[in-house]
Amino acid sequence: MPPKSTPKPTTNGVATPPVQNEEIKEETTSIPPVVGINFGNSYASIAVFTKEGLAECIANEDGERQIACAIAFHGEETYIGNPAKHHLVKNAKNTIIGFRNLLGKKFSEISQSEPTTSAPVIQHPDIPDEPAYKVQVLQPAPSPLPASAIPSHLATPAASHAPTPRSEPVPAERILSVSDVTTLFIKSLIQSAADFLGKKIQGTVITVPSWFSDTQRRALEKAATNAGVEVLQLLDEAGAAAGVTSASSWTNSSQADRTQLLVDVGASSVSLSLLSIREGLAYSLASSSTPGVGGDQIDDKIIKFFATEFTKKTKTPLTIPAADPQDKRADAKLRLAIEHTKRTISASPGAATCSVESLKDGIDFTGTINRMRFDLVAKPVYNAVAAAVTDLLALATVDAHHVDEVVYVGGTTCLPGLDEQILVACGFKEDVSTPFAAGTVVGGGIGDPTTILARGCAIQAALLSTLGDDNQLREAFEHGPAALNNVAATSKTIGLLFPDPTEEELGGTWLPVVLKETPVPARRTIRFDVQLKESTKKVAFEVWEATESFHLEKPPKLERTDDDDDDDEEEEEDEVKVDTVEKNTLLGVGEFVSTLGIQIKGKSKDAGKWIATVEAQVIVGVDGALVVSVKEIGDNGAGVTVKVPAAS
Repeated sequence: MPPKSTPKPTTNGVATPPVQNEEIKEETTSIPPVVGINFGNSYASIAVFTKEGLAECIANEDGERQIACAIAFHGEETYIGNPAKHHLVKNAKNTIIGFRNLLGKKFSEISQSEPTTSAPVIQHPDIPDEPAYKVQVLQPAPSPLPASAIPSHLATPAASHAPTPRSEPVPAERILSVSDVTTLFIKSLIQSAADFLGKKIQGTVITVPSWFSDTQRRALEKAATNAGVEVLQLLDEAGAAAGVTSASSWTNSSQADRTQLLVDVGASSVSLSLLSIREGLAYSLASSSTPGVGGDQIDDKIIKFFATEFTKKTKTPLTIPAADPQDKRADAKLRLAIEHTKRTISASPGAATCSVESLKDGIDFTGTINRMRFDLVAKPVYNAVAAAVTDLLALATVDAHHVDEVVYVGGTTCLPGLDEQILVACGFKEDVSTPFAAGTVVGGGIGDPTTILARGCAIQAALLSTLGDDNQLREAFEHGPAALNNVAATSKTIGLLFPDPTEEELGGTWLPVVLKETPVPARRTIRFDVQLKESTKKVAFEVWEATESFHLEKPPKLERTDDDDDDDEEEEEDEVKVDTVEKNTLLGVGEFVSTLGIQIKGKSKDAGKWIATVEAQVIVGVDGALVVSVKEIGDNGAGVTVKVPAAS
């Protein structure tokens, strides 16, 4: 069976055996202190391995698990995280946000028309075409010299008896490159992890968007190295999520082989990945990134909604987008307040409030919004995300009916309305697995969209830390060569057909063994009972390539009773999708005579039938060569091997 002619790239570093939590638990004492960092443009999070051998997201010294990617300078103090975001109201010109996406970019490449941060982005005065930030700080004055250090011929009576009082801090301008800001932020994350573990952090795995260029990746790695930590790997965000969902501890789906959709809604873009999970290996079917759609757009619409409510209640005009300085300050206050509103909407079916003290002209404001109104306001963004999902499925030529699991990433995906819109608009089946169906959104857990990336990085960091001094293997993970990023996969399902005259479809019993989109080389083994002919005791089978599809069927109509109103219009029944399997290519046949078959006794409907328990193993090589072995279970059991050479 030949592999697909155009191998598709796997997510960087994902096509590796998943780290089992049981194995990690046994080796926890030997794993050096390493952490996983999800470094987003708006928020970051840290995950470490606990003594129980589980990857868990930890809180920093301020009690935050979702740490705002913000840095503010006020006087002699530097604020990092959520405390820095509060400076957007009164100290916006000295508050830096949105710096991750500027990493590795030149000043000439940055669109000055789009506000990416509150502090102005300027051309670095000393480095050509380098973006930087200019902030106002208070520079501490030098400490005065003690009286004993003053030469005797310069000493005065006052200086000889009393120290010179310390002078006041002086205002100064500080120029920070994007790399400097990133280094400062990552250093604070590493320090928080070190305080939690009580040890110095020796290595980290950091997430990067799939659209980051090599230059941006090198800039991030350099900034982290300058922060004093070794970067074990820069892991794609989809790879970090797959590292969690392909592990044995993942409970969202009972299927070992499944098709998975990753929906990552960030602040300013939507990243989608369609993966085939096969026995713990993740293979990328398609991916896409849609800029201009994300949490910021939802914030803009909700802020405009509350601004309108404020104007109606107080008759005080508040214009969003803001041009007036007072309106800009009100915009910043609302942007901070609706974070609580969105979390309430995500966790409770009731109404959520938005309270701001002295929103404008000294007037306090408290507004409410229920989930239905919230979803109505945010629906254009929901529709844009659903449209991006539909386009991705069309690109991968995969029907939504064949998607078994939807995994959400990012705080915006915690909104129930977004989940409902995606499932309905894209046509997923009713039993598709989602974090909402598993209950891991409101209550948190292994499928929590806000922590899944950090925990995936922690799993990968623990795996890499066990490689020891194998520099060649470590380098493969760090830089992701073509050998890791490009693999072949099966294009169709390979299965066994056991002829049975009682079965009409496919002419017998069909057992899929190696599903389509399985990375090769692959080995699958299954055990099952097969019915024998009483006269010959032969076990015969065919090896087929097959295509899995579906057809539309209308459900059977219910019989009308005399109580039904004849005037009621008949409701149209929606067509349902029914899975089908179509044989494509016969790859080989085999048969052997059973030596261990038994006859079923008793009075059951199967009494008198002869059956044998057999084991089938299918091996698919990198070149597409196929080896199928079928044998009876037990000593002296018969068997046969069918070999299919690779297509030329």
